[in-house]
Amino acid sequence: MHKTITARHFDLSSEMKKKAEAEIEGLRKFFDNIISAELILDSEKHRKKAELKIRVYNQTLTATADTDDIYSSIAAAVEKIKGRLKKYKGKLKDKRPEHITSVVQKLTKPSIDDDEIE
Repeated sequence: MHKTITARHFDLSSEMKKKAEAEIEGLRKFFDNIISAELILDSEKHRKKAELKIRVYNQTLTATADTDDIYSSIAAAVEKIKGRLKKYKGKLKDKRPEHITSVVQKLTKPSIDDDEIE
């Protein structure tokens, strides 16, 4: 899974980045075939906002959360995405799982060939 974390209007500390990556990585328990995750953190005076975009097969799931604390905003956005992932996973059970797995593997496969590496 490719993860991107962006901070707007404040500096992202290494502790905050590790916590956010751990929260995003925890989503793998609910859906294994996540292609990419993008977390945008925004700070305006006392309001802290977290927007999480998860790209899965054929769709992008988005959740936002506003609180007074950036860590609770991240946790709230992740909780919203968990519910959406569960619902999405339930819908996929009716479709062709072998086709979905092959497409996800193609999208997450590194673009560098093993023969090119010395």
